[in-house]
Amino acid sequence: MKQAVTFGEIMLRLKSPAHERLFQSPALEATFGGGEANVAASLCNFGIPAKFVTVLPSHDIGDACIGELRRFGVDTGAILRKDGRIGIYFLETGSNQRASNVIYDREGSLISEVKPGDINWREIFADADWFHITGITPALSQSAADASIEAVKIATEMGLAVSCDLNYRAKLWNYGKTAPEVMRELFKYVHAGIANEEDCQKSLGIKSDAKENNVTKGELDTAAYEALSNKVMSEFPNLKYLAITLRESKSADINNWAACLNDRTAFYLSKKYELTDIVDRVGGGDSFGAGLIYGLKTYSDNPQKALEFAVAASCLKHTIPGDINRVKVAEVEKLMGGDGSGRVTR
Repeated sequence: MKQAVTFGEIMLRLKSPAHERLFQSPALEATFGGGEANVAASLCNFGIPAKFVTVLPSHDIGDACIGELRRFGVDTGAILRKDGRIGIYFLETGSNQRASNVIYDREGSLISEVKPGDINWREIFADADWFHITGITPALSQSAADASIEAVKIATEMGLAVSCDLNYRAKLWNYGKTAPEVMRELFKYVHAGIANEEDCQKSLGIKSDAKENNVTKGELDTAAYEALSNKVMSEFPNLKYLAITLRESKSADINNWAACLNDRTAFYLSKKYELTDIVDRVGGGDSFGAGLIYGLKTYSDNPQKALEFAVAASCLKHTIPGDINRVKVAEVEKLMGGDGSGRVTR
């Protein structure tokens, strides 16, 4: 089986215990996480070999990060090692009406200094059939944006399917370019796009003509997303699929979760899950992305089933602490089949 390759930043994640405020007690939980790394780990859990490409420091923290990825079976052989720093993010998990909060400390991280020519993409893609990236990496710096566009161009030239989760991050686009200036160029090479309620507007500069959704109200009009997906696909003819996640946020602990998929022949809407006791929503979008890649590769003739797999996989991620979704295909398919009882398995 050919590999899926992902490219981006993995960070040291420092989280306050349980639902405490940051530094409420003198302890932080140290793990690792980052969009594309999370996707690679999930794909390995689903039985699809995955390689993660990044740049990490040549010290013990970089070693620990690589060790964590290898626990999931991720191929780390293409990770570059240099002197420098790893990015950090601090997480405070919200509860009820108090939102979660993320503070980034990633400026000057090694991945932000990557530039075209640093990575031998032709060698890395030789045994691959899928390449995944997000809108986070191009937001780090101009050179990282240039390297990202280089990667998608070469992947397309070599016949790989390219997926991109737009993942708009307002706190990152600060080096002089707006997100649409960069992402519209990169998105020309994407076959499977992934977005949430604001990504198409903020990352691509595309706004639906339909009635605008207000995500803070906790209810979404899916007709608006059908119109939006049609508009995006009309502007990017290379797109074969566009998936949009539909999160209805009632509070930090209670969300409704679903998604839709446009494949140019039909508009598919998934089952809606009621998430009433969210453990950790960070990484929920990445788990959806990995589930969609698995679904499109495995159920290529059944887009509805591919979408349902992605949504169910992400639903389960909301029950798991940490960035990475630690579930197997059988668990996802069990939930897809309607068994969400949570009964003890003996």
